[in-house]
Amino acid sequence: MPQSGAAARRGCVRFSLLGALLFQGIYIVLPLEIKTDAHVRGYVGEKIKLKCYFTSTNDVTDKLTIDWTYRSTSSNRVESIFHYQSFTYPTTSGRFRDRISWVGNVYKGDASISISNPNMKDNGTFSCAVKNPPDVHHNIPTTELTVTERSFGTMLSSVALLSILVFIPSAVVVVLLLFRMMKKAASLKKRNKSGYKKSSIEVSDDTDQEEGDGCMRRLCIRCAECLCFVDVTDPLPQAARETS
Repeated sequence: MPQSGAAARRGCVRFSLLGALLFQGIYIVLPLEIKTDAHVRGYVGEKIKLKCYFTSTNDVTDKLTIDWTYRSTSSNRVESIFHYQSFTYPTTSGRFRDRISWVGNVYKGDASISISNPNMKDNGTFSCAVKNPPDVHHNIPTTELTVTERSFGTMLSSVALLSILVFIPSAVVVVLLLFRMMKKAASLKKRNKSGYKKSSIEVSDDTDQEEGDGCMRRLCIRCAECLCFVDVTDPLPQAARETS
């Protein structure tokens, strides 16, 4: 009994000292720290990346191991879906079979993985555990994954953004080029009707310009066919070209 009382007193003293250290702002720092996103949102059929970063007080060796586990929202059973030790070992069974890919780099402290073809049944909690002996004690962060169907509004906004960045500027360029060529064609037609005769120098300059306009016209027509999906006809009358 006296020995039990002495052991109890020593335990109380240790606890009091630890409490005093914590109260004074002195914390115990783990040699291995892991960080992940607390929440990740994805869409059905679109690849999802689960990020995991770690810092260790020791250099990375071939003894380093990484383990990803998964727990479904509808079950408490925890299953292993990925293991790393010098080589990658994604799961070969279960719901994530052939869908887990390694996208990390252990020498940069990256232990991330990705999930291909996700669906709403994949919703659940993912855990990333890293061991780099002798650093094996660390926090165990978790990531809550929520997979949903991409809404029509989200798809519409993506299409609108694509149109603003690509199609609208291209269409503006095509319209400007067409306007220039039509203006040139009208000018040539007016000269032909008025019986205006050009000198040899003007003819040479116009020939060079028409060649340049021809290249520009062909480029414009090709852009219009590809981007605007319309048939663009030659704005320069055949008679005007023959007269020139």
